[in-house]
Amino acid sequence: QMRLVESGGGLVQAGGSLLLSCVASGRTFSIHDMAWYRQFPGKEREFVATISRTGDSTSYADSVKGRFTISRDNAKSMVYLQMNNLEPEGTATYICHAADPVNDFDSWGQGTQVIVSS
Repeated sequence: QMRLVESGGGLVQAGGSLLLSCVASGRTFSIHDMAWYRQFPGKEREFVATISRTGDSTSYADSVKGRFTISRDNAKSMVYLQMNNLEPEGTATYICHAADPVNDFDSWGQGTQVIVSS
């Protein structure tokens, strides 16, 4: 089992910034690709960003490119999402995801809520 715990959400004004964190435990962190998703009320989860096991490759949803940055610290078993220039449309629950495709394993966190006021 792998436990993922997100933190850093909260209320922020449009144009502001937040840093989300996700700490992992229970499995070797460095073998997992990590990602952030978000879920709007009543809707499916939406991909936000992903980072490879070594951190040398990242990918972003078009809606967040240039404003969000994903990073990881394998020594601390943590992944981060720096969110800048937030928009009210970004109000959602942000969820951490770990994937180990070699062993057909993945895990989801519970999420942290982000509210962007206009």
